[in-house]
This record gives sequence, C-alpha cells and structure tokens, in this order.
Amino acid sequence: MDLDELMSTARESLTVRRVFGDPVERGGLTVIPAASVTGGLGGGKGTDPKGQEGEGGGFGMSGRPAGVFVIGDGQVTWRPALDANRAFTVVGLVVAAYLLTRPRLARARSAHAATSAGAPAADD
Repeated sequence: MDLDELMSTARESLTVRRVFGDPVERGGLTVIPAASVTGGLGGGKGTDPKGQEGEGGGFGMSGRPAGVFVIGDGQVTWRPALDANRAFTVVGLVVAAYLLTRPRLARARSAHAATSAGAPAADD
C-alpha cells in the first residue's frame, strides 16, 4: 500500500459514523450512541545512497463509548457511558493509596497522642 492509498484509507476510517452510531427508536425515544475516536497517521519516503527508493507508513485508531443522546418528549438529554475499566482502576488506586498511607497516619496519631498526653495544660 502506498502513501496515497494509506491517506485515503485513513480519511475514510475517520468519519462521523465512527463517532455517532445509527439512531435507535423504541417506545417514542430516539437513542443516538456517541464515541470518542482518535487516530494517527505517519509515513515517509526516501532514497538510499545506492539510489533505491522506498516508502512506508502506518495508521492507527482507537475508540471508546462516550455515551448516548436520548431524544424524547421534545427534549434531548446526554447520558454518559460508564467505563468499567477506568472506574476499577481509579478505585484500585484509591484503595492502594489508603493502604500505603495508613501506617504513617497511625504513627502520626500515636506520636501526637503521646506528645499531648505529656504536655502541661495551658491553664496551669
């Protein structure tokens, strides 16, 4: 595949169809799915000292659900998609941070309690 073919393939791949899915109508509601799509393209051509020519390139794209637009009763509402992997990662990081800081907090509390127990009262 030469660079011109790669560019046209990339152009065809990154269309609005990749972002918004086909609307679905049920029970008086219209649901339009939406996604976040990103892509990249790179390529080049050149010649070596012997005069041989070459070219190459690559294209990649990624997409994930963003949510849906719900249309009904003359109103449009946005309902975001829940990314279970991202939610699990965030919860895992919060739990790990808590478990790693818990011993330090316990030492700080016990040091503070020992200091305040041995200190004379302000009124004395």
